[in-house]
Amino acid sequence: MEKIIPKRFKESSEVKTRFLKENLPQFLDVIKLISHTFEAGNKLFFFGNGGSAADAQHLAAEFVNRYVMDRPPLPAIALTTDTSILTSVSNDIAFNEIFAKQLRALGKEGDVAIGITTSGNSPNIIKAFEVAKEMGIKTVALTGNDGGTAVNMADFSLIVPSSSTPRIQETHILIGHILCEMVENYLFFKVNP
Repeated sequence: MEKIIPKRFKESSEVKTRFLKENLPQFLDVIKLISHTFEAGNKLFFFGNGGSAADAQHLAAEFVNRYVMDRPPLPAIALTTDTSILTSVSNDIAFNEIFAKQLRALGKEGDVAIGITTSGNSPNIIKAFEVAKEMGIKTVALTGNDGGTAVNMADFSLIVPSSSTPRIQETHILIGHILCEMVENYLFFKVNP
């Protein structure tokens, strides 16, 4: 254990450093996109499966409540939290429709949808991106590996360069936290990304 634990910390740090090196310009573009979306009075949606579903609701909470400062709430919604919607859509239609159906109901042109998928190939994320595109909702793929199918569907892609699901997820939550912090700085302290 004493050898494995430091190894995992080192791997995590290396993946995060490599992500930043490969994605900083796109990351800044996403920060601007989200900031301008909120400025225009529009909403931010998050969705994903499994651990990514937990990340979706975690990040929506940071925007609605607060991240590091007390400030007005920002309109962010996790499409992963309403079990009645998720199970009824899965049962009555199909599991790959669970996020797309909610976007149709709640989204509008000018909103932004962030799909979190470590593989980039989750069918319900892909379907939601298709619907978002039809509706004029900008999309961000927060993914890993080679990005999968999601990168071809999304307007913006932030790809964590790893095939290890735990390392990808650790980087995703760091990306989400920094996104919250930078959007807060832009909106409330007028710091430009």
